[in-house]
Amino acid sequence: MKKLILALSISLASFASGQIQDTIEIAPKKLYIKANALFLPVGILNAVLEYQLNKKMTIQGDVFISPWKSFAGKYAQVYMIGLDGRYYFDEAFIHFYVGLNISAARFIIQKCDYWSDVPYKYTPDSPTYITSDLYQNGYSFILGATVGYQFKLSENWNMDLFASAGTMQSYYRGYHKTLGVRYDDDGRNWDQSGEFLPYRGGIMISYKLR
Repeated sequence: MKKLILALSISLASFASGQIQDTIEIAPKKLYIKANALFLPVGILNAVLEYQLNKKMTIQGDVFISPWKSFAGKYAQVYMIGLDGRYYFDEAFIHFYVGLNISAARFIIQKCDYWSDVPYKYTPDSPTYITSDLYQNGYSFILGATVGYQFKLSENWNMDLFASAGTMQSYYRGYHKTLGVRYDDDGRNWDQSGEFLPYRGGIMISYKLR
């Protein structure tokens, strides 16, 4: 009888352990929706969905929309989509993480070095313009890395502090604001520039959907 009880006890323990393991394995992965609190006050949307892949890894997709045809007198239209893979050192959505990001952007902007009112000639034979009258219209492809720190505010709310930097390859055409002509018309269809720079960052407020 003792042997039978012992065998049944071992069987029940094994079954319970298997059920617990199955529960762990089929537990639903977490999903958070986020918004960048730094940009919302100025009418810029940076929204994100982050989904848990396993205990320490997540994947997220984000959109960045700056609809401003004029912001403080500068062209500032940017539409960007991105995809991130993140690795958390503790567990998903908790504390320090690193990640890789790939993004694509469409823009109509004035680069910061065109904000001043100084004479500008694209080539020695080009007309002379004032830099603040010029803007760029094009698109970019970006490959970068992200570092950040995420922590709980409450049961369903998190805060995510992050910054990204990487290489940006841009293709654009330069135009004069009022004349509508290209200031960079040297026979090429597109200008091209390659830069390494910080391109994302902020304070995400996150809400757990599940």
